[in-house]
Amino acid sequence: MTATERRASASLASIFALRMLGLFLVLPVFALEAARYPGGDDPARIGLAMGIYGLTQGILQIPFGMASDWLGRKKVIVAGLVVFALGSFVAAWAPDLTWLIIGRSLQGAGAISAAVTALLADTTRDEVRTKAMALVGASIALMFALSLVVAPLLTAQIGLAGLFGLTGALALAGIAVIIWWVPPEPAQHVNRPRGSLLEVLRHPALLRLDAGVFILHAVQLAMWVAIPALLVQAGLASSSHWQAYLPAVLASFLVMGFTLFPLEKRGYLRGVFLAAVGLIALVQFGLMAASLQGRPSLAGLGVLLFLFFCGFNILEASQPSLASRVAPAHSRGAALGVYNTLQSLGFFAGGALGGWLAKTAGPQTLFAACGGLMLLWLLVAWPMKAPGRHAGPAVADPAGAPVVRPVKL
Repeated sequence: MTATERRASASLASIFALRMLGLFLVLPVFALEAARYPGGDDPARIGLAMGIYGLTQGILQIPFGMASDWLGRKKVIVAGLVVFALGSFVAAWAPDLTWLIIGRSLQGAGAISAAVTALLADTTRDEVRTKAMALVGASIALMFALSLVVAPLLTAQIGLAGLFGLTGALALAGIAVIIWWVPPEPAQHVNRPRGSLLEVLRHPALLRLDAGVFILHAVQLAMWVAIPALLVQAGLASSSHWQAYLPAVLASFLVMGFTLFPLEKRGYLRGVFLAAVGLIALVQFGLMAASLQGRPSLAGLGVLLFLFFCGFNILEASQPSLASRVAPAHSRGAALGVYNTLQSLGFFAGGALGGWLAKTAGPQTLFAACGGLMLLWLLVAWPMKAPGRHAGPAVADPAGAPVVRPVKL
């Protein structure tokens, strides 16, 4: 990577990290703490308060992504962080569950993922794009693991309202990062032709990636409806679940570093991608088998979690990289808007349907359904082709880093 590419990757990864840390800090304690609010005796409304973030995020990803194509990435990202911070402070102030739902919906309305990912793609070359996206994915996974450790401790000190206030402060810190640390946008951004949403929705390779990101994040959230109970059955207290998650996450980063990047460089990206999809499918069937046991093996669950994070981190790094390289450069924001919309809707669907399946049919049916979805994705993804690298001249950004327009499959 060039110096500008390293700066862009680190700074934009920190935007995701600051934002996602605030969100993840709330998740482990939200259901218990929200039940103490007036109106919190209704589990359906608590579920709505948790899931409405993903719904508003999904609705607004495409408008924010398209706006970044027209108005510029940084302006849209700053506006989104302001909305996200406002929602956080509303949730921190909320006197009852209704206002908590309003605050969560405003948080989701700051839908900047597409604009941030598009800016990262604008400021990195094809050959280092996956590494840049992997840094973003690693920052998100680390924030998830960190939140599992510190969320209960912080909640005991400052409560749920304090966590939301901290989330708002982290979003404001993200605005400072965008203004003073992120490299300038490429100069050709404002003069290039404008694409259309219809162009993106007719693109077969992008549609395969959109379907995949929906399934991946639906499965991710759905399986976590049942995994904590499995760990408790295996003898690990809920306050100690980070002892299973954190080693699995950290070890999976090493596996990704020694497999994805070298194999991509040698032209095996398609094989690694499909193998990761198949691996997560096998993990789901392994979890189904574990759920049928009266007392599952803690070591066995640890291995399954490690294998899941290996596949998940590879896909989290390669999918947005592929989407940004396949998308026409003039429609990159719109393409990543659609991609992130499907990701957010996957979170929403996974939480809602996962909870319903676990309640009505049991965890074994939940994991079987997740495994079936992953196999369906494997079939959809099978015709994929890894994009080549553009052979034409690169366009330099104001800071000197070349920006290569991606190949259209």
